[in-house]
Amino acid sequence: MFNLTGRTALVTGAGQNIGAGIARALGAMGANVLVNDLRTDRADEIVEELRSNGVTALSTVFDVTDRLAIDRAVAAHGPIDVLVNNAGNGGAETMLPKRFVDTNPADWRGPMQVNTDGVLHCCHAVLPTMVERGHGRIITISSAAGTHGVGLGFVPYSVGKGGSLSLMRSLALEHGRDGITANSVALGIMDSVRIETARALTQTVPAGRLGSPDDVGSLCAYLASDEAAWITGQTIGLNGGSFTS
Repeated sequence: MFNLTGRTALVTGAGQNIGAGIARALGAMGANVLVNDLRTDRADEIVEELRSNGVTALSTVFDVTDRLAIDRAVAAHGPIDVLVNNAGNGGAETMLPKRFVDTNPADWRGPMQVNTDGVLHCCHAVLPTMVERGHGRIITISSAAGTHGVGLGFVPYSVGKGGSLSLMRSLALEHGRDGITANSVALGIMDSVRIETARALTQTVPAGRLGSPDDVGSLCAYLASDEAAWITGQTIGLNGGSFTS
């Protein structure tokens, strides 16, 4: 079950937190893991950890908004069997809350580029060989901000995540007969928030706790597997019961 031996998985934004959890889960299933991050030190640290646990892993440092850099990485390390689009938030920029009416196009650029353009670039780079080989798994880490909106001052982030959801649905329709699945995981409140915030937010989650990188990694391991071949075009809420459709 869930055997990824011989498969190569590229996880973007995998140098910390959720991305690192996904890399660990895929590696534990036998995948060869390409750990992407903007920062070499973070990627190398996770690669060292994975290798110490017997996983074949390499670091690949690039910005997902840089299409040429992605193409070079895929050419060097491909073909890619599993793509997990995890890089997000504000990308290389710090994402600060601000009401939409008080923003300008410069404020939208970072969140929109990393959460939509970055996913577009990575998918477009790996799809040709997936189609050629008749197999592929694409998983995009989204958010309840993309499915339900957000009233906390992060509208460009919400729009960017929503765009990636639409992309996954469209790719699922276009490439289902190519043996390729494309799904999204819409995350609820994760345990990476500040401790003070976590205490208050935990009370709002029916499951009684916040989400962890291990939770996300486990779901991604399933979606990347052969056992999930009939799941495509779906947005799966991983949120401890906090949101309903």
